[in-house]
Amino acid sequence: MSGKRAFITGITGQDGSYLTELLLEKGYEVHGLIRRSSSFNTGRIDHIYEDPHTPNPKLSLHYGDLTDGVNLTNLIREIQPTEVYNLGAQSHVQVSFTMPQYTAQVDAVGAVALLEAIRASGVNTKYYQASTSELYGSTPPPQNENSPFHPRSPYAAAKLMAYWCTVNYREGYGIHATNGILFNHESPRRGETFVTRKITRAVARISQGSKEKLFLGNMDAVRDWGYAKEYVESMWLMLQQDKPGDYVVATGVGATVKDFADAAFSHVGLKWQDHVELDARYIRPTEVDALIGDPSKATKELKWKATTHWKGLAELMVDADVELVKNKK
Repeated sequence: MSGKRAFITGITGQDGSYLTELLLEKGYEVHGLIRRSSSFNTGRIDHIYEDPHTPNPKLSLHYGDLTDGVNLTNLIREIQPTEVYNLGAQSHVQVSFTMPQYTAQVDAVGAVALLEAIRASGVNTKYYQASTSELYGSTPPPQNENSPFHPRSPYAAAKLMAYWCTVNYREGYGIHATNGILFNHESPRRGETFVTRKITRAVARISQGSKEKLFLGNMDAVRDWGYAKEYVESMWLMLQQDKPGDYVVATGVGATVKDFADAAFSHVGLKWQDHVELDARYIRPTEVDALIGDPSKATKELKWKATTHWKGLAELMVDADVELVKNKK
C-alpha cells in the first residue's frame, strides 16, 4: 500500500471514522475535511487523531466545506490523493424537508464542486460518491443497480443529482468515478437523531432505570439495515477495481422499524409496547415504504457480503449504549 493517499470528506461522521481506521490499517496516508466549529466535533476520530506536529503524520485534518469549491480545488492539488471518498453530506432525511436548499447545496452542488476540483487540478485519482438507497424512494423492492430511481425527499433528490454528475464526470472526463448505493447502515457511532440509534439509546437508558417514553413516527417502514463497519470495506473495494461502476451494498434482508424496536427492547428483557408512543411530527411529508437491496453485483465483483443483519445489529448497538449509560453513571 506504499504511496496510497486518501482524501475523505465527512471524516468525522460514522462512515468516515470507520473508513479512516480501515485505510490506516492498510498503510494509507489519510487526509480529512472538517468544518470549523467553536466546539470540538471530532469525537469519532479522537482515538486515532495525530498531533499535526508529529513528523510525517498518517492522519491529517484540513478545514473546509463542500460549499467552498475553491478550497476543495486547492486541497486536491496540495494533497494529491490517489483516492477521494465523498462521504460529507447533510444526511438526515427528515431534516432535509426543513432545510432543502442547504441540503441541495451540500449534497448535490458540493459533489459537483469536488468532482470539478479533481478535473480542474488534473490529479490522477479515483473518486467514490456516497449514494443512498433513498434514491429508489417509491420503487418496489428488491432494488438493484438497474431499478428506476424515484426520490421522495429533498435529501434523495440532491443525492440523485450527485449520482448522475458522478456518472457524467466518469463518461465525460474519464475520471475513475464510482457510486456506492449503500442501503441503511448503522453502528454505535450512528448519530443520535437517526431512528436506530434513537431507539437503542432510549432502550439503554430505560433498562438502567429511566422512566422516559420513546417517541417514533412510521413504525411500519421497512429498511435493509447493515453494519457500517462492514460497509466501509465495500467503499474501499470499489476503488480497487480497474474500471469504475455503480454498486448496491445491502444485506438483502428487510425489517420494519417496529421489528428493530422489538429486537432492541427484547435484548434487555423489555416490551417495546410499554415504552413507545407514536408522534406525528416524525412522519415525513412523503414516506418511503420499503427499501431492500439486492447486492448480487457487489457480491460477484467485489467479493463483498454482509455478515451482520438487522437483529444482531440492534443487539450490538444496545450493548454499546448500555455501556455508555453505565459509564456516565
